[in-house]
Amino acid sequence: MPFIDSKITFSVTSELKEELKSELGKIINTIGKSETYLMVGIDDAYDLWLGGQKLEKGAYVSVSLYGNAPSVAYDKLTGQICDLFKEKLNIPSDAIYVTYHPVNDWGWNGNNF
Repeated sequence: MPFIDSKITFSVTSELKEELKSELGKIINTIGKSETYLMVGIDDAYDLWLGGQKLEKGAYVSVSLYGNAPSVAYDKLTGQICDLFKEKLNIPSDAIYVTYHPVNDWGWNGNNF
């Protein structure tokens, strides 16, 4: 039950959002999850500042998941996310920040897992 929430500093077309969603669906298996229950959110034209400076091209990606994954899997997924955002959005890897949030209690369909 993962959720990948992306905040991007510039406007992104609907077509490009679909591409990102599809690619994230493929690489989520890196942490042992599948696209079947993957939820993706993409906020574009989002203001982000780093060190007091507004980022013109940057992204913050938050990955929440039910349970946990090994650190090596998180490390690999970070690389894949950075590569994807660099390729599709032309955002430099040093302006892409990824965080992971393992969750013990996750609700869906009126119940918790």
